[in-house]
Order: sequence, then structure tokens, then C-alpha cells
Amino acid sequence: MQASSGTGNRPETAERRGPLDGRRVIELGSTVAGPFCGRLLGDFGADVIKIEQREGDAVRSMGKRNRGRSLYAASIFRNKRNVSIDLRRPEGRALARRLCATADVVVENFRPGTLERWGLGYEDLSRENPGLVLVRISGYGQHGPYSQRPGYGVVCEAVSGMREITGDPDRPPARVAVSLTDYITGLYAAFGAALALIERQRTGRGQVVDTALYESAFSFMEPHIPAFQQLGEIARRAGSRLPDNVPNTLFETADRRHIHITAISQTLFAKLMAVIGRPELADDPSFAAGPARAENEAALTAIIAGWVAARPLAEAEAALEAAGIPHARIYDMADIFADPHYRARGAIVTPEDPVLGPVAMAEVVPRLSETPGGVHWPGRDTGVDTLAVLEGELGLSAGEIEALLQSGILFPGEREKDNAAEAGRRAAG
Repeated sequence: MQASSGTGNRPETAERRGPLDGRRVIELGSTVAGPFCGRLLGDFGADVIKIEQREGDAVRSMGKRNRGRSLYAASIFRNKRNVSIDLRRPEGRALARRLCATADVVVENFRPGTLERWGLGYEDLSRENPGLVLVRISGYGQHGPYSQRPGYGVVCEAVSGMREITGDPDRPPARVAVSLTDYITGLYAAFGAALALIERQRTGRGQVVDTALYESAFSFMEPHIPAFQQLGEIARRAGSRLPDNVPNTLFETADRRHIHITAISQTLFAKLMAVIGRPELADDPSFAAGPARAENEAALTAIIAGWVAARPLAEAEAALEAAGIPHARIYDMADIFADPHYRARGAIVTPEDPVLGPVAMAEVVPRLSETPGGVHWPGRDTGVDTLAVLEGELGLSAGEIEALLQSGILFPGEREKDNAAEAGRRAAG
């Protein structure tokens, strides 16, 4: 049979109309890639139930904190109900299995083989729920000689080749200061889940989505793969440049700010040359075509750099804007919060947290005209929905819940301790 996943005991503030409304997701993942996948599905209406260990997901120890709360968790755990079950114990795994039987999608990012050892592998889960889509995220995939290696995003990024091309050529490989490969992989995983749900409409059956961190990052190496196979060309670090794509790089202004300019088409290049007072270069054989500009990149870059360096950022921006040339200063977070375009499109939303108050985070993307996603509540405390979910979705009695609480299988969350105590009184009485 196919899982049924009604709205159950969602918080009353949750008004879901996204394209995944009516679908249930059980998130067994931790850290970034798995929770980001679950967040994307939740943003578009899925009822996401996150199962978290009592000690808390590692994300809660990452990034900045305020008033004792993780700001990272407020965003990446948004739109999810949070249940705390000890999966290291058989009784906890039995509860997780029962929740998976109600689900359309299960997201996990344990080392391959872990779910099978717990009796939660696809063979086990699909016997009870043939329509289940199991999204598996791992460092190196579910098979292959590296499959049992521990795989963090930045480590698998190194294996993908992406790290080798990141940074300046005269320095060691750099990294982006976010968990980039985890986000890429979480995005692919959510895309795979959506594709599998579409296919299920035709066949009635679920399937496994095998998403590997290193493969997800490797897919972004697209232009460099055939270049090596055909020409033996090994891509290296190129700083702010995009190799063989000129002009397309960063320049420093007179007030020591930075601006990126891209004018690679013939029309845009001619406009740029006019702006910098060198219109004759648009017809110069050394620069008139894209391949020629790539061959003479250093000379052309020096000419543009001289024009930019003689002007403060605002003056350079105004001249380029007037000519319709793609450009942008390098924004920091203060620039983003002050930017009128971000504000006009509502790109930053501030759902209310009970401790933090309004907490800023990125709005849902992409924007759908008819069934848009939404941010309904920020990430919640570990275990805060444990009692409501197990009562409402699995029909556990007060006595059963009290026994599980007493044995440490369940954690009710700090804010539900009074409810747990009341459940105990009901069970006893």
C-alpha cells in the first residue's frame, strides 16, 4: 500500500499549500546535507518529522548562537516537527520503523549499511510501505571501494576536484566558508525525491535515491571533464577569473572596494570598451573575438583594471550601470540587509522564535506562482514534538509513552516536560 500522510498534529500555525502538501517526510539525517534536503521538502509543504538524538544534531553546535540557541538550527530545521528517539536501542528503532511506515519519503545520511544493521534498510521498510522513497546521502555512495569511508562535505569536495580549482593560483586550495558540497548534495537529494514521487504516480512503487557528496560536487566540474579527456587539460585554481571567459573577473577600485565585471559577448565587450574610453579595442584583432581575448587576457585585464583603479566604487558602478554592463560590488551581509532589491522581493523572512523573537533567514526558492513554498516556523527544540507525534501519528497510549520516557527511549524536549509529567499522571491514574 502507499503511505497516507495527512496533516496529523502539525502546529496550528502551519498552513501548507505547497506542491508537497499531504506528503510526509521522515528525516533521519544529521548535520547539513540530510537536514537541508528535509528543509527543502518542508519549505514546499511536506510534513517533515525530524528524528533527533537527545544530545542534539551536530548543526546545533555549528555557527553562531544567541540566548543559548543555535541560529543555524533556526533556519535549517525550519518547518519541521522534532521528535527525539534513541535509535541506538531496538525499541527506538521500532518506533522509527513505525513512523517510516506512514511516510512518503525517508531521508538519511548514515554510513552505508547502518540502516540495514538497524532493520531500517529499504528492503525492510518497503515491505510495509511499497510506495516509500528512501533518499540516501553518503560521502561516496552506497557501493564502491570508498563507500565505507567517512565522508564530510569538504573532504568529498577535495575528492571531486572542485577544491583544486578554488582559490588563487599562488596559494593552497581554498574553501567557501559554508558547507557548499553538503548544500549541493542536499539539493540533488531533494530533486531526486521529487522525481521519485512523480514516478510513483505512474508505477505506485517507491525507489532508492542514492546521492553521494563527491559525485554531487563533481557534477559541477562539467566544463573541465571533457577538457581533460579530449585535451589532457587539468583545471587549476584561477582566482577570481573564469578561465577562457574574458573579461570576467574582479577589479579593485580607488577606495579599495572590489567589483566584478562580466562582458563576454561581443555587444557587451564593445559597450565596456566605450565606457573605459577605449572603443577602438572592440575591433582590435587581439580582442575582437572571445578566443582572442582569452589568449590576450593579461593585457586586456590590465587595461580594464587601470580604468577601475582610478575611480571609487560608486563612480564605477554608475558608469557600468548606465551602459547596461553586468557588474556587482562584492556584497557582505550588511550590504545584503541594506539592499533595496532584497527588500522589494522579500528575500529575507523573519519567522518568530519563542526565545529569539523574529529570526532572519532566506526566503524559499524557487518561487512558484501557483503553489509557492513558505516558512511557517523556525527550527524547534530537540524533542519538542515527541509526545504529540507519537500520540497523534502512532496512537501510543499515555502508559506506553510514560514507559518509553522512563526507559530513556524518548526525550520530550525541555518545553514538554510538564506535558510528560501529566502523561505520567494519566498513566498512573
